[in-house]
Amino acid sequence: MRKAIIDLGTNTFNLLIADLQGTNFEIVHTEKEGVAIGMGGINTNLITTESMLRGEKAIKHFLSVCLVKKVDKILAFGTSALRDASNTSDFLEMLKNDCDLNVQVISGKLEAKLIYNGVRQVYNFDKKAVIVDIGGGSTEIIFTNTNGPTELKSLNIGVSRIYQKFKFQDPFCDNDIRLIRDFLEVECDGFLDDRNEEIMIGSSGSFETFWEMTHEIEMPEEKRSFEMNIDDFKVTLNQVVKSTLKEREINKFILPIRKIMAPITAVKTLWLMEKLQTKRILISPFSLKEGALVTEEF
Repeated sequence: MRKAIIDLGTNTFNLLIADLQGTNFEIVHTEKEGVAIGMGGINTNLITTESMLRGEKAIKHFLSVCLVKKVDKILAFGTSALRDASNTSDFLEMLKNDCDLNVQVISGKLEAKLIYNGVRQVYNFDKKAVIVDIGGGSTEIIFTNTNGPTELKSLNIGVSRIYQKFKFQDPFCDNDIRLIRDFLEVECDGFLDDRNEEIMIGSSGSFETFWEMTHEIEMPEEKRSFEMNIDDFKVTLNQVVKSTLKEREINKFILPIRKIMAPITAVKTLWLMEKLQTKRILISPFSLKEGALVTEEF
């Protein structure tokens, strides 16, 4: 069966098309659109009209690709911004009426479960590890051992929420970094205190961007995880924190939607590594989309 997964994320809408046989699959097509559905209203729990129109345009494009690729089944999922907005039903009704697409808005816990199911396609959990998926609206943190997830947590500390909450200098000053770290401390409310997680697995998204910036090549399209030298990874993160928007705009490895928020993501990643006492960093190219592809029941 040829199946498509559409992930309506807070910053990015993602499309994955794959030929599926049981839990085995072969990827046929992937692409992403920087929709920023949460821009302008995420901190007031609203989806703006402009965001809805951007979202509908991206969905129409994705559906046209599915038609050309002769997709048999489409599953569409909404995450943090759509989870919290008071007018999400208006947007979903628009997509149903104009695009004939049903979108399932999933809980943070289910989102974390699907992320784990995606990562386990490319990583053998032979020892405990923590998966981190940094999104625009939320961040999913999944503690695991050899038997599977031990804790699944979705925190409303996404980079778009932080970007829209504060005014930042360009480049960041010390106070900007302090604002982000203090925000994370308050919002996480002790959840990450006293942790000792040697292995962090960064799930797709910005982690792939940091890998590509470090190696100055595109991440290979291979069904595996990629371990990074942790010192090199930290150098890249600190460079991003200190960079100007103009410098990021000419960097071909940063997606347009991520260019303005990359320093926030970098500060946050460094903070998470510090809190979790990370010693090893791996990047998983698979995440929610791939997890949804192989998960039969939700």
